[in-house]
Amino acid sequence: MFLSFGYLILCQLLRLVAQGMRGERSKDVEILVLRHQVAVLRRQVARPDLEPVDRAVLSALSQLLPRSRWSTFFVTPATLLRWHRELVARKWTYPKRRPGRPPIGAEIRALVLRLARENPTWGHRRVQGELFRLGYRVAPSTVWTILTAAGVDPAPRRGGPTWTEFLTAQATGVLACDFLHVDTIGLTRIYVLFMMEVSTRRVHLLGATEHPTGEWVTQQARNLLLDLGDRVARFRFLIRDRDSKYIAPFDEVFSTAGIEVLRTPPRAPRANAYAERWVRTVRRECLDRMLIYNRRHLLATLGEYVAHYNEHRPHQARGQQPPNATDMPPRPVVDLTTARVRRRKILNGLINEYSQLS
Repeated sequence: MFLSFGYLILCQLLRLVAQGMRGERSKDVEILVLRHQVAVLRRQVARPDLEPVDRAVLSALSQLLPRSRWSTFFVTPATLLRWHRELVARKWTYPKRRPGRPPIGAEIRALVLRLARENPTWGHRRVQGELFRLGYRVAPSTVWTILTAAGVDPAPRRGGPTWTEFLTAQATGVLACDFLHVDTIGLTRIYVLFMMEVSTRRVHLLGATEHPTGEWVTQQARNLLLDLGDRVARFRFLIRDRDSKYIAPFDEVFSTAGIEVLRTPPRAPRANAYAERWVRTVRRECLDRMLIYNRRHLLATLGEYVAHYNEHRPHQARGQQPPNATDMPPRPVVDLTTARVRRRKILNGLINEYSQLS
């Protein structure tokens, strides 16, 4: 601020020197022009916005003019006096501490909101007890205040869990099924029925047809249970949408095997998020990058992609392991200068798989 103030004072002095070297007639004309411009600006701007440096310059220049000529400024003498009072008040005003308890720390506030978000059934007293166990001595009323200010209900939620929470908790016993449609090069639409094991993300390709019916879908469900064999006992729920192709015999096939069928709410694709996410993945990585000729070509393409998806493609939710991989310790760090990496082409080079040569 001091540098800018000094720079403005130097500019004003240079202007005064330049004005003294000019003729009286040109000065009078320039004064008339400036006065008219100021009058125009006053009509357009009710109250100018001045910086502190501008106020200092105007205050200093006001000492060079007699009081009778102060009407030249677009500020009044009362404004100059008010500026001076503000400077004096700012100099002699000391910071004051607010009475009462000290403010809540940002760390405690963030921790309270985190506990409430990760545990929706906890009330404010349960959150306060967990904080006490962690070494934070906070009153229950303080926790209630934090949650209320953040728009979080401080009382336990009376309703059931959300679909995301339900799927996460029950993932080990959940199957999800859906349809994927593909338009061939001849504009024929083919429907593909697939099933996913939510816990491992393993995908089962059940079949493809141009005219899916309830009987066809039911037969594909029977074929899936035969392929699963003894692994059927691991599953507890099947998630499907409200498509009319899922007829009553389809649900009975799974009910007989002890699997409860859950229908998603109307127009709620997020309720079947895992199946919907796989549709997006297979389109982006495979189907949107090639043309499909017929049903036979589609099944061959999807069969090769599903094998890559289940056997090789890493998944973030599984610690970068593919669906068919069992839990195993991380690979040891290898010397990249001596390691040899081999590429294997999938779908004629559309997708690549890499492995190390021993």
